[in-house]
Amino acid sequence: MTKTKQFHGEFVLFLATDFVSRLANIRYINTIIVQMSYRTILHLDLDAFYCSVEEIENPELKGKPFAVGGKPNERGVVASCSYAARAVGVRSAMPMSKAIQLCRDLIIVSGRHKLYSEYSEKVMSKLKDLTPLVEQISIDEAFLDISNLDADPTRLALDLQADIRIELQLPSSLGIASNKLVAKIATEVGKKSSNRKNEPPYGLTIVSYGNEAQFLNPLPADMLWGVGPKTSARLTELGIKTIGDIANWPQQELINLFGEHGRELWFHAQGIDERPIVTEYETKSVSQETTFNVDINDEKSLEKTLREQAFDVAKQLKRNDLAGKTVKLKIRLSDFTTFTRQTTLASATNDGDEIFNAAVQLLKNVRKPNQAIRLLGVGVSGIGAPIRQLGLWDLLE
Repeated sequence: MTKTKQFHGEFVLFLATDFVSRLANIRYINTIIVQMSYRTILHLDLDAFYCSVEEIENPELKGKPFAVGGKPNERGVVASCSYAARAVGVRSAMPMSKAIQLCRDLIIVSGRHKLYSEYSEKVMSKLKDLTPLVEQISIDEAFLDISNLDADPTRLALDLQADIRIELQLPSSLGIASNKLVAKIATEVGKKSSNRKNEPPYGLTIVSYGNEAQFLNPLPADMLWGVGPKTSARLTELGIKTIGDIANWPQQELINLFGEHGRELWFHAQGIDERPIVTEYETKSVSQETTFNVDINDEKSLEKTLREQAFDVAKQLKRNDLAGKTVKLKIRLSDFTTFTRQTTLASATNDGDEIFNAAVQLLKNVRKPNQAIRLLGVGVSGIGAPIRQLGLWDLLE
């Protein structure tokens, strides 16, 4: 679709508490007119989502250092932490025992996944009011394709951010660009650039079409999707420090070093990403997993957990009128060795018993007798609308 849009260069906007005055805070670096075919993708990330929900439910937590997660004496980890806790070095995925060492007065709050899911659904519903082209990538993140909306992207983003803040009391940061890769990184840049102390960043970063590579060039290489610890270490050995360094590296050399992943890295470093928005009916998987307080080797206990997980997954599928053909099992042993196994069913299902029976058979196939399990999980992928038999009321219609 050919369109003419006016985009305001690359800028980072941090919202003040007074939403009425926030337009005055925008710094316009440059203005360009672009006339050609391109997409406009918005990425939304709910800031410190679990903690934000807990603050809504318990306002006394506001401004205090606290973390959502498991207890330190039960090998718990930090699922989310408040900005006051982050100020002293506490981070997500950190062992709770270490978090307590960094912050002696840290308040530990047990996670409430059902509650977080309810808040998440409210946000996603609001996004779908704007456009059906919404891809939820986690409980607190989503992409929107807003290419065909008449509203100015800047105004739309500001209004969306304000609506979520005012109506749902949730802080969020947004990024807008011509593709998913750059939009997500734009959100991260906005969050990292915030000078708001002990508060949500309320970032809004917009990268204008044609400026993707220029925006990415100075950023650290590990901000690029696909650059994990191993790839990052190898790039450092080569003297590659920034995304711009990757972009300037000969593509064929990257392919020789990393295979097809090297080709992908090179294109991503140029700011090129053609992946479409994947809507809910194309959701990759629904899963549940449990990390045990102590390693479990009792077969009945493992099967009981597996059954509960299977029925939780089935409930999620039914709630969204979905079903899946592939059942996946994930186990982690006491030495942290992790296995995943999967089986494909004859037809798509959202039945708890069917999911459980497939998962328990996978467990029997992969687990050795009396082998202790640290983590157990089950999921369903290959998801779509369920195939139904016609009933009496269908025939009457």
